[in-house]
This record gives sequence, C-alpha cells and structure tokens, in this order.
Amino acid sequence: MLAVIGLEKLGLTPAAGDVIVTGAAGGVGSVAIALLSKLGYRVIASTGRRESEGAYLTSLGAAEIIDRAELSAPGGPVGKERWAGAVDSVGSHTLANVLARHRMAARSPPAAWPRPGSARLGRPLHPARRHPGGIESVHCPMPRRIEAWARLASDLDLGKLDAMTTDAGLADVPGLAEDILAGKVRGRVVVDVNR
Repeated sequence: MLAVIGLEKLGLTPAAGDVIVTGAAGGVGSVAIALLSKLGYRVIASTGRRESEGAYLTSLGAAEIIDRAELSAPGGPVGKERWAGAVDSVGSHTLANVLARHRMAARSPPAAWPRPGSARLGRPLHPARRHPGGIESVHCPMPRRIEAWARLASDLDLGKLDAMTTDAGLADVPGLAEDILAGKVRGRVVVDVNR
C-alpha cells in the first residue's frame, strides 16, 4: 500500500499507462496487483512462475503476465518505454531494467518499490533514469502507517486477500524461509506462533 500511495503522490493515475509489478506471485506483488487493479490500473505481472501462477495472478487482477527473464538479465540503461509506474520487490538487474523501460515523460512519475535490504541495481543508470521513488517500510512514520492501513481497509478486496494467504505454524518457519528464498511461496504466509 505504501508503494501505491507513493505512486499516487507522484501523480500516477490509471490514464497514465500500465503499471508493472515484479515478484508478482509473492506477498508484496500479490497485494500490489490486487490493489492496483481495484483502483483501475492496467497491471503487468512479472514472474518466473508464469505457467503455474498465471491463473492466480489473473484472478488478482493482472491484465498481462510476462516472464521475469525479460527483466532479469543485464541490459542497457535505456529501453523502449513500456510502463508508467512500477512496484518492484526484486531489485538488482530487474529493477534496473524496469527503470530503463519506464516512461519518463514529465506527467509520469518514476517507479516506486519496497526496497529489499540487499538490492543493488547491478549497473549504472542513464542520468535521466536516476530518480526512482523508494519505499522504506521498516522506519515508516506513524502517520504514513495509519494512512496505509486505512487505505488497505478500503481498497483491498478481502476475498482476494484470503486467496493469497496461507497459514503456517512456528515450526514451519525454517522450511518456509528456504521456500521463500527459492521463490516457491505464493502470496502471503501468516505464521501462527501458537501452533
């Protein structure tokens, strides 16, 4: 939600064009797709699990699904314009490629993404492409948190939230951690510490 609010504050509207969501089948990506599509954006979902998760991503509201391979290899600093905004949870070459293909017209905001702790762009960016809006959720001030939670309450379809949520017990965490790092987990996992 912080990323969506950030894009809106930069002036992004559904009329500006497509919004890409990377790491689309994960927790951040799943929520971003559901939120953006409900708000009227045309969402492009990028995933490495196109075959197995395509129907799931479409059910959340993705209008188009692309393979993450299109964005994961090193590329040039500027590419053909493809989207008006982005929510990226992958970083590295993927983020650099998202920025390289981002529409940088004056009326269109730069990309916003939750910053993974170890994310690096992986290559220099063209000077005109150096203004992404970073979302930092760990030390987010309380007024912004309250705004984000209020927006989630009004803008997130609870049926879609249920569809993207899996429950697990505390004993499942080590195996879940391995699966998350391997990109095998769909959506969000809620850990019940009493189980």
